[in-house]
Order: sequence, then C-alpha cells, then structure tokens
Amino acid sequence: MFTPDDTIAYYNLNAQKFVSDTVCVDFEATQKRFTDKLPDSAFILDFGCGSGRDTKYFLAQGYQVDASDGSLELCRLASKYTGINVKNMLFQDLSAKETYDGIWACSSILHLPYYELTDIMRKMTAALKNKGIIYTSFKYGTFEGERNGRYFTDMKEEIFDDLIAEIEDLTIEEHWLTFDVRPNRGEERWLNLILRKL
Repeated sequence: MFTPDDTIAYYNLNAQKFVSDTVCVDFEATQKRFTDKLPDSAFILDFGCGSGRDTKYFLAQGYQVDASDGSLELCRLASKYTGINVKNMLFQDLSAKETYDGIWACSSILHLPYYELTDIMRKMTAALKNKGIIYTSFKYGTFEGERNGRYFTDMKEEIFDDLIAEIEDLTIEEHWLTFDVRPNRGEERWLNLILRKL
C-alpha cells in the first residue's frame, strides 16, 4: 500500500528536479492575497516549504519565517536557497501553541490521507495566534491515492466544508479556484483556501 512515507522518499530522490520546476514560478498574486491579511512584521510558518520559494518571498517582504519540510533533501536545498535553517519535520510533529500570525501550507498537506487532515488542521489551528490565518491548497477533485509517485488527497468545496466542520475555532474566510501556474500544467485546477482562527 502506498503511504505518505513513500511521498517523502519520492521528494528525497527527486528534490533537485522538484526545486528546478517550482523555485522560479511566479506565485505573487496568491502570496499577496495571504500577506494582505497579516499584520506588519507577522510571524509565518511555511509548512511543507518545498523549494523555499515562498519562504524567500516572505523574508524579502520583511516577515519573520519558520520553514519546515518532511523531506531532508528539500530542507537542505531550501536552507541554502533561503539562507535560514529549514527544519526537517513531519506535519504530525507540529507542536507550537499560539505562535504564528499565519501558516502557509501551499500544495503540502494535500499529501496526507484524508483521515489525517482533521488532526493536522487542529494542530495548525493551535499553532496560530488569535485571529491568525492559514493558506492551503489542494488539487481540485475527489481523487485520493498515489499519483506520479506521491500520495494525494484532492479536494472540492463541499468535501472541505465537511472537514472544517470538525474543527472548532476555524472558519473558511475565502476560497477560489486557479489553474496551475507551472509551464504545460495549465489544465490542472487548484482549490485555494484562506482560513481564520476565531
């Protein structure tokens, strides 16, 4: 059975190619949609930071950033790219309490099985300060399982509504659909969400 551990193995093996494919992608429209909701000098967790692209952007805007990833190889490359120490950490190991103004989980927690998402979202909520926000994104659809060497849980609005209903103190502030910004991937749709801790 294919598991999230296999996904980490995939990223360790293919880290350099993944970074090359994603590090220069222009994601500023979505990044700004997130940062516009943050206070000045906010503290951000880039949760599953991949190449470090977004961490580097947030640092350049003057934010304080913690970054983590489950792949040791991606942590190594992202640390070199961003100039900060990227922590090698699984999503399940998040233990911070009321620490962050915002958590950026871009194309990251989608690698978890659906049954794990509620618990991880609770950990993320606990890690936020009062009125803090989460940005997260999922491939748009209802598929769950292995795709191209990685585990994916796709999402539609009604499925996420059911998920979020299980989590106290967290609400959907906005959601929107986008097309993939990477070259030759424009047919893929993504569900983007901004969540607010009450």
